[in-house]
Amino acid sequence: MKDFKNPAWKEAVTKVVQQIQENEIKFVRLQFTDINGFLKNLAVSAKNIESIFENGQSFDGSSITGYRPVEESDMILYPDPTTFAMLPWRPKERASARLICDVYTPQNKRFEGDPRYILERAVEKATKAGYKFICAPELEFFIVKESENGGLPKPIDLAGYFDAHPGDVTDDLRREIADYAEAFGIDIEISHHEVALGQNEIDFKYGEALETADRAITMKLCGKVVAARNGYVTTYMPKPFQGINGSGMHVHQSIWTLDGKNLFYSEDAKYGYLSDLARNYIGGQLAHGRKMAAVLNSWPNSYKRLVPGYEAPVYLAWAHKNRSPLIRVPNFGGRKSAARMEIRCPDGAGNPYLQFAVLLATGLDGIKNKIDPGEAVELNVYHMSYDERKERGIISLPESLKEALDELETSELMKETLGPVTFDNFLKEKRREWDLYRTQVTEWEVNRYIKRL
Repeated sequence: MKDFKNPAWKEAVTKVVQQIQENEIKFVRLQFTDINGFLKNLAVSAKNIESIFENGQSFDGSSITGYRPVEESDMILYPDPTTFAMLPWRPKERASARLICDVYTPQNKRFEGDPRYILERAVEKATKAGYKFICAPELEFFIVKESENGGLPKPIDLAGYFDAHPGDVTDDLRREIADYAEAFGIDIEISHHEVALGQNEIDFKYGEALETADRAITMKLCGKVVAARNGYVTTYMPKPFQGINGSGMHVHQSIWTLDGKNLFYSEDAKYGYLSDLARNYIGGQLAHGRKMAAVLNSWPNSYKRLVPGYEAPVYLAWAHKNRSPLIRVPNFGGRKSAARMEIRCPDGAGNPYLQFAVLLATGLDGIKNKIDPGEAVELNVYHMSYDERKERGIISLPESLKEALDELETSELMKETLGPVTFDNFLKEKRREWDLYRTQVTEWEVNRYIKRL
């Protein structure tokens, strides 16, 4: 948020201007996301950057999905100087940089439908309650090669989970993605091949929610750029291939005090050193799990991943060692700073600003209302019968985007968190996507039915 009365803000702007001049940068990319999480940008002349910091850069909001109608199209971008970074794939002689922006109205007010602002509002609510939201996503993705004859893309390797194989071309690509990410100031912790052919995962260090969301969209950009520069395609599509694991974005979460104490940790070993506050936070996410599913899994294809049998969570329960429920509490070995929970249903195809906002809102609601998550379920939920799950009170996530949107529409908490502008626009946009999907006639249907019916 721009604040020229704040000396720290003015100092940050001055530092950015100096870096632009020292590196002879001619153009700067101003970046933001639409409601779907797609990264948008426009390049501006670096010689105008001081004026843009002060007065903003106007653009047509009616052309951005989920923003404003054409009769109210004027919008303004204000760059956040703390997000400045040089683009590591640009040669020094043609250096370029990026700044992530906040979206404003012509009345110089924050635009309520800006996904970044929605997360900021959720974080501000936590701050007023004395909490700091710390999170980290595990980004899974496929790297594929497009078919020369116009057929479907294919995975580019034959490797499997954690494989170290000299023929695994994704090893070098993951390293290149990690190098680019670190050039943006992202601290990479783990990089490895995932279960499916051509599937990979790169994880970065946890941080506060807004910074983590900025890093998530930057990581996705790095993945796409590296693949494209090597003749491939990186996709965060949740289920690109039938019969194999899909790609998720497990999100690790914890709540801290403003002065740096992890409130998820307890000295009591009864619940694995997990505090009552942490259990209430889990309770909130389980209670609202069906209501927020459309935001965490926001495409029709997302629900092709959320089926039993492919390590994807379907049932609203929690556990420690067990990976079949929606929420897992990893073994943090008694380390206070590592106490956390992990929700396993989100996917990387969505908008991380909106995803983190609803995760925080539902967790805080659990804390506020002391929602009990029940006992941990350490049995494989996939192997339980319907009656066994019913007896334990275990319900499932929505089975389609349509079902998820119907759940979302009834939630006052989701409407409050997203704000009326984005709540209405999200429902409208996603119902349009569902209608496009459900009216398609697929190759499977033709092969199965045309000669039989």
